Amino acid sequence: MVRVSPEECLVALRELAGEFGLEVRAAGPPDAPPTSGVCRVRGEIWVVLVAGEPAARQVDALVEGLRAHAGPALEERYLPPAIRALLEP
Repeated sequence: MVRVSPEECLVALRELAGEFGLEVRAAGPPDAPPTSGVCRVRGEIWVVLVAGEPAARQVDALVEGLRAHAGPALEERYLPPAIRALLEP
């Protein structure tokens, strides 16, 4: 399998999240939550990425949001093997 950097995964997962209707928001000090994560705001699913965190942690937050809220639809879509491997439980 081709190795993909966390930064490359972050770009691909942000695009994928947008395609599946997840709102991806960047947060930074002073309003930043303590860590990147998934939340519901006025009925929409948001993935909040804290700018100061490592790309790997931001990738984890996007994977969490996609697994929980795009689930079966991900199975029907072509994904590069490295991205598919991240999304599999």
